Amino acid sequence: MNKITLVVPCYNEEEALPLFYQEVNKIIKQFEKVDFEFLFIDDGSKDKTLEILRELSIKDKRVRYISFSRNFGKEAGLYAGLLNATGDYVAVMDVDLQDPPHLLLEMYDLIVNEGYDCVATRRVTRVGEPPIRSFFASLFYKLINKISKTEFVDGARDFRLMTRQMVDAILTLTEYNRFSKGIFGWVGFKTKWIEYENIKRVAGTTKWSFWKLFIYSIEGIVAFSTIPLSIASIMGILFCLVAFLMIIVIIIKTLIFGDPTSGWPSLVCIIFLVSGVQLFCLGIIGQYLSKTYLETKKRPIYITKETEKTYEKKKH
Repeated sequence: MNKITLVVPCYNEEEALPLFYQEVNKIIKQFEKVDFEFLFIDDGSKDKTLEILRELSIKDKRVRYISFSRNFGKEAGLYAGLLNATGDYVAVMDVDLQDPPHLLLEMYDLIVNEGYDCVATRRVTRVGEPPIRSFFASLFYKLINKISKTEFVDGARDFRLMTRQMVDAILTLTEYNRFSKGIFGWVGFKTKWIEYENIKRVAGTTKWSFWKLFIYSIEGIVAFSTIPLSIASIMGILFCLVAFLMIIVIIIKTLIFGDPTSGWPSLVCIIFLVSGVQLFCLGIIGQYLSKTYLETKKRPIYITKETEKTYEKKKH
């Protein structure tokens, strides 16, 4: 029998977790000759998420969990889930039911019967999201696809079902600064995309603010493109040429019309402009340097505080 591991990152999801478990169990019953394993990743939750996971693991032996020592972020949760999954196939899902569980049936059929290595999902609408958030999300995908060699699908979700071969390939990428949407695309493999309309959270609130998404988008750009460094270099060359032309203009103007004292406001504006460009370019270089610095530290991507096995040992 084939086995599917469902990797589900959780952070303060005490309201959504029981609903997710019930809904997925309804879908699991429709599979034939397939074993399932739940692998919940508690990303340092401060509510009753861990308590609920403990209860589920006692009631249902298919339920496993890993609880982090603190909040390491969703990327760390995804990595921990893929690393500890034991299934022949691995699915990544959100616990808020914005990823429709019923699509697992179609995903599994496409992989087993049509030879795909991965079946992924993408939203075709962003109904329910703030307009400004949707605008910048669309802008990000347009930008990243122009400056990166890795393909990024607009509206792509983390929700996907993958073969063991693809999961093992992803795990060979052990960088500390992770951007899973890019990693999924970078490793390649034959992927089928399923489209669906946006679904609202079943309970709780999103943990992704506009600022967090903005920082996350910068992570993706820095991780999968060096074009910003080239832009900094091009801007430096461009301003050197402009400065050289301005020097020639000033020399000619002085020889013909003398040495007027006017022009101080424009000079100050030019100084501020050039200084701003220099700081902007230094900021780009600083982003890449900071990521390199964090990589060289070789810190662990996450730290485990508790699993269902260690909890059982404590009880006994």
